[in-house]
Amino acid sequence: MDMAIKRGVSLYSYQHETFTGKMTLEDCIRTSVAFGARGIEVIGEQTFWGWPEVGVADEKVAEWHSLIAKYNAVPVSHDFMLDYKRYKGREMPFDEQVASVKKDIDFGARLGMSYVRALVSIAPEVLVAAAPHAEEKGIKILIEVHAPLHFDHPWIIRHAEAFEKAGSDALGFLPDMGMFLFKFPPVWKARFIRNGVPQHIADYIVKAYEDRVLSEYVILNVREMGGSGPALGMAETLRHNAAYEPKRMLDYMHRIHHVHGKFYQMDEDLVEPCIPYDEIVRVLKQGNYNGYICSEYEGNRWIEDAQEVDSVEQVRRQQAMLTQLIDGPNPTAMAA
Repeated sequence: MDMAIKRGVSLYSYQHETFTGKMTLEDCIRTSVAFGARGIEVIGEQTFWGWPEVGVADEKVAEWHSLIAKYNAVPVSHDFMLDYKRYKGREMPFDEQVASVKKDIDFGARLGMSYVRALVSIAPEVLVAAAPHAEEKGIKILIEVHAPLHFDHPWIIRHAEAFEKAGSDALGFLPDMGMFLFKFPPVWKARFIRNGVPQHIADYIVKAYEDRVLSEYVILNVREMGGSGPALGMAETLRHNAAYEPKRMLDYMHRIHHVHGKFYQMDEDLVEPCIPYDEIVRVLKQGNYNGYICSEYEGNRWIEDAQEVDSVEQVRRQQAMLTQLIDGPNPTAMAA
């Protein structure tokens, strides 16, 4: 079995260019594969008009498969939502939730995916109930472990216990690397300052994050410093982000089948300044992970008010970094 970590791209990374009409589906796939990132991940609502409410025409699915074949790409994951609060005043009934998950499993199978990504808010009982259908379709359901949750969080532990009790190989985890945010992203800080946060308060919040000060204390201190509005919003980000340890993935590696390579910015020297990808890749190698790391660029929303978004260049840089970390340095690889 090939134990090498593989590279891919979530087309979510190109959300800005997709929304503004600068990139088509073919552009997204061709660009990703050109970086050596053959694995392709999609969010159905972004890539296929009409999903899930209207459905997707057979010709659009055929176009997808044609593009995958044309560029020698690999379908990896369909990221689905579950609108369990669509009814005012009550949650969607359990059976209807399971049916909704099965619908996305079927769509993932139509696209030739190996996995479907489940949002972390979905109850484990729903996924366990849908697991037999996933097994029939040859699909694995992966719950996304996303900040502020982590592998020691009671909700994730509840999922892990339910998965082990069910004994189904169709249930697993998809860790999002944003839970390993070791430093406050500079693009976040710059955006908050543009939004009106005083420099001294922004500096304090960044330092407090790096010092691992309890978020409630930071928010209180910002109030006492006279901060309001955007300043409190910046402080609130500490509630939803933390620097958890990549090594915690090792205890769950038998159910980790896919990874979201979240990043907010890639510098010209091919470094993500806030997420320790060198340590992350080391841990994945230690755990004999041989799935995909799919780039997931989310820096666009933090800069689009001030400069032109270039998601393609950002993804290129991350893929170059991953190439070096996975395979070792190659000065001729991933040339701009």
